[in-house]
Amino acid sequence: MATSQLSIYFFAQAAIIVLASQLVGRLARHLGQPQVVGEMIAGVLLGPSLFGWIAPEWQQWLFPKETKGTLYVAAQLGVGLYMFLVGLEFRADHFRERARSAMSVSIAGIAVPFVLAFAMGPWLHTVPGLFASKTRLIEASLFMGAAIAITAFPMLARIIHERGLAGSSLGTLALTAGAFDDAAAWCILAVVLASFGGAWTGAYVAIGGGIAFAVFMTTVGKKLLSRLERGVQHDRPLPHPLFAAVLVLFALCAFAMDVIGIHAVFGGFLLGCVMPRGALANKVKESLQPFVVVFLLPMFFTYSGLNTRLGMLFDPAILVAALAILAASFGGKGIACWAAARLNGESNQDAMAIGALMNARGLMELIIINIGLSAGVIETGLFSIMVLMAVTSTVMATPIFNWVMRRPAAPAHAAARGA
Repeated sequence: MATSQLSIYFFAQAAIIVLASQLVGRLARHLGQPQVVGEMIAGVLLGPSLFGWIAPEWQQWLFPKETKGTLYVAAQLGVGLYMFLVGLEFRADHFRERARSAMSVSIAGIAVPFVLAFAMGPWLHTVPGLFASKTRLIEASLFMGAAIAITAFPMLARIIHERGLAGSSLGTLALTAGAFDDAAAWCILAVVLASFGGAWTGAYVAIGGGIAFAVFMTTVGKKLLSRLERGVQHDRPLPHPLFAAVLVLFALCAFAMDVIGIHAVFGGFLLGCVMPRGALANKVKESLQPFVVVFLLPMFFTYSGLNTRLGMLFDPAILVAALAILAASFGGKGIACWAAARLNGESNQDAMAIGALMNARGLMELIIINIGLSAGVIETGLFSIMVLMAVTSTVMATPIFNWVMRRPAAPAHAAARGA
């Protein structure tokens, strides 16, 4: 395909993606779900699971294989910028106050899924269509554990934002635990990819480089970025040179995380976390958020949807595997996080809310399985199962969370006895 034709397809794809995301997103909101859940479902519907099944010729015409690279870049830009916006909402003061609870919730939310993944690993490794033939049992088990343990960090943030809990203690606890979970899952994924490719140096670079980058950003980087606030005036628009500087920093942070083998999204998130709070953060959000949320982020969901084939679930062996993975994912993660929160003195209401939020996989699940598929670790069957798990776990999170938050909180003396 000629390079000039790529733009033709891209604009046609963008129009359909945004339109479908808005329509399905509005339907989701009408049903009490966050807009982003509808956008995830819209991405799956545009793939071979529905559009490609009903009108395969039209679907292949709109999304030819040669254009996937362009859509992939737009998708990565969208998810990276969205994570940057999530970082801008992060409250370090609440993190310090509840670091112990967050760490406990995170450890429980990682340990239990990995135990379940290793228990199911010998069986799942033999099911055709799940793992590539050259994927070893240890690699399959580690990947499955990371995929089950992952939390839909951006999705969790969006639910918290839509409920007005972005700056609350509960919201920050959930975000902090989700961040720890995802960082650990990415480190484990780096080990899997290094083992799979036979280059252990990649794992050392990914983990060591990620830690060094985080330390630099939270110390030296934070002090340097504080100077940016001086160029902002509350009663005037954000100066273009300053906005350009923020975008350059975002691109460099995303590049740094990508090049060491973690993922661009963590570069964006860390930059958002250490950006000075106040007029600068508010004006950057005002400038970026509408375009990122409405135009760019749905492209990531659609890119994932193009690799999803839910029709494979009609295979009896894959269907049984899917049911087992769904049960392990829902029970292992949610119950473990609830129990850890209760053991650390959180009220039953807050613990249940945290369990519901941490059990959503959404966007981060799609990222990790896309990496696994492109690296040749997993096959389309497992990819489709995990997309189904990501959607269903996220769909369940909101009604459970809303039900929990509507329940009257236990009296202080009762909460003390329960702890």
